[in-house]
Amino acid sequence: MHNPLLQDWTTPHGLPPFEAIRAEHFEPAFAAAMQAHRAELDAIAGLTEPPTFDNTLAAFDRGGRLLARLLATFYNLTASETSPALQQVQRQLAPVLAAHSSAVYMHAGLFARVDALHARRQSLGLSGEALRLLERVHLDFLRAGAKLEPAAQQRYAEVMKELAALTTRFAQNVLHDETEHVLTLSDEAALAGLPGFVRDAARQAAADRGLPGHVITLSRSHVVPFLTFSSRRDLRERAWRAWTSRGEHPGEHDNREVARQILRLRVEQARFHGHESYADYALADTMAARQEAVQALFDQVWPRALEAVRGEEQALRAAMAAAGLPPDSPLEPWDWRYWAEKVRVARYALDDAEVKPYFQLERVVEAAFDCAQRLFGLTFRARADIPVYHPDVKAYEVYDARQALVGIFLQDNFARPTKRSGAWMSNLRWQHRNLPGGGAQLPVILNNNNFAKGAPGAPTLLSLDDARTLFHEFGHGLHGLLSSVHYERLSGTQVLRDFVELPSQIFEHWIAEPEVLRRHARHCETGATIPDELIERLHAARRFNQGYETVRYTASAIVDMAVHARTEGEPPADLCAFEAEVLARIGAPHAAGLNHRLVHFQHLFSGSGYAAGYYVYLWAEVLDADGYDAFVEAGNPFDSQLADRLRRFIYASGNSLEPGNAYASFRGRSAKVEPLLRKRGLLPEPA
Repeated sequence: MHNPLLQDWTTPHGLPPFEAIRAEHFEPAFAAAMQAHRAELDAIAGLTEPPTFDNTLAAFDRGGRLLARLLATFYNLTASETSPALQQVQRQLAPVLAAHSSAVYMHAGLFARVDALHARRQSLGLSGEALRLLERVHLDFLRAGAKLEPAAQQRYAEVMKELAALTTRFAQNVLHDETEHVLTLSDEAALAGLPGFVRDAARQAAADRGLPGHVITLSRSHVVPFLTFSSRRDLRERAWRAWTSRGEHPGEHDNREVARQILRLRVEQARFHGHESYADYALADTMAARQEAVQALFDQVWPRALEAVRGEEQALRAAMAAAGLPPDSPLEPWDWRYWAEKVRVARYALDDAEVKPYFQLERVVEAAFDCAQRLFGLTFRARADIPVYHPDVKAYEVYDARQALVGIFLQDNFARPTKRSGAWMSNLRWQHRNLPGGGAQLPVILNNNNFAKGAPGAPTLLSLDDARTLFHEFGHGLHGLLSSVHYERLSGTQVLRDFVELPSQIFEHWIAEPEVLRRHARHCETGATIPDELIERLHAARRFNQGYETVRYTASAIVDMAVHARTEGEPPADLCAFEAEVLARIGAPHAAGLNHRLVHFQHLFSGSGYAAGYYVYLWAEVLDADGYDAFVEAGNPFDSQLADRLRRFIYASGNSLEPGNAYASFRGRSAKVEPLLRKRGLLPEPA
């Protein structure tokens, strides 16, 4: 009776009453919610009337509302504001929740009704969106094992329970290593080469942890600037080794065997569906559909990226020689960013110490909101009374051009020990118009970043890459906020995995538009607008080091595909050795490294969403580069007709349209790969 998770939420817009929620509330609340959901499904399956779209599909889509709100609240807290108590509950609940999901999609009576409707779907006279829902839900049942024999279903459910427990453990192990390790910069000598904004962030990180002086954490927003500017090569190596060895330390938090167990179970899962490898199973429900299509994309990009990175390495070695280093001096992964920054300064008279003061966090947020207003008519109004789970989180009401409320947006921008690394979009509610009794549900969308917080009273300054990350996640946020579909299953980002990054990646382009920079990039101390000549230098440098970035990303995607394409039931005995063998086979340059090593690759092993799917960022970049060219061709980054088509077919349609058709409806044709290659500097610009 007193569990806040089971009571009506009377907070503004019905958000969770975060201050009242405790870790111990979740287990009894989930037990009640799962029981209620099973009763709803039994009621649908037990109907005496023949199955219709309304009494079966629409009813199924409406079901489980209490469970849905608990899951959203729980997963957002475990990702963004966790605790030892919450982590313990997460470990206990992971297999329980997986078992419930299996029970839902293996419910024989319910699936019989869905299957019967699917068999005669073309004769039902359904709207395009209703037909899409029927096809997607039917596929959800099939991919969850609905047609397996009873004994196979029992084992399949056990596999899914084990996977849920293991992926939870993997994520918690990574967070442990990221939280426990800091590099202490004990004196001025240890701070050598670091500009003021890096020192300020390191001082604040120490203060946040109750430590004296300065520390570098394993957050990307700390490590990358340190590797870029520190003139202490020994400390760069220590930081790099700590960063890249997350999950690889013997003991309780070692991810090597955890990942092997996940891979073993994934092959078993795939074989239940008639696939030889997990990659084949995962790709069956993507735009790519087959490994050959992904490999064709790699073949377009990888050789060009290798050629580009070799030229970049020559430039770095020339800079090392000019600095007086012997010709045989090694170039190690902890050296690349340091020397690349020297080359960038020399070649473009451009360095982060000059650029960052123009990218104050609040200004970049304003720029994102302004672009959303100019493109889609959205207005963001801050609301201090909307409940949030941490003081860092800012809450906004979002209105459209007619001043109608379209959703709630929460933005959580700072790194902290209770928050997992990376950047992501999530939701507390999806938009839809299928509430019990009729009516619409407004979306509640969250963005998480992990920026290094400035000291009290000092601004938080972003690199241009950080600003792109904020725009990227905001693009995902817009995908949720602008969703306009009838059924929840089709809402927002619940699209095919290699389409989901298009709305986020295309939005990144606007932060680099000169028009946007002149309006929003102002010096944090003087308020002066960013000079045109600095914009020109930024533009000239936009493809600098792209060989390095492309090699690191593509190498990670190739390793992902290689480890999930294996048809052997037993995974490699040594995952780190397997990773090294793949990199050697493809000729990956040692000094470049890769974005993510398998032992901490959360995209792959903290869940299944990007397993055999890390390629999707590159796949979507084909779409975003080609799509943004439409605005370039129009001569106006805010062309109203293009923006309207972008909203209707990409941001608002969710999964109600087949993604290839959605893109063609926006662009007027299928995508071409050449804009991607030019964007990354892997093809020359047209004359």
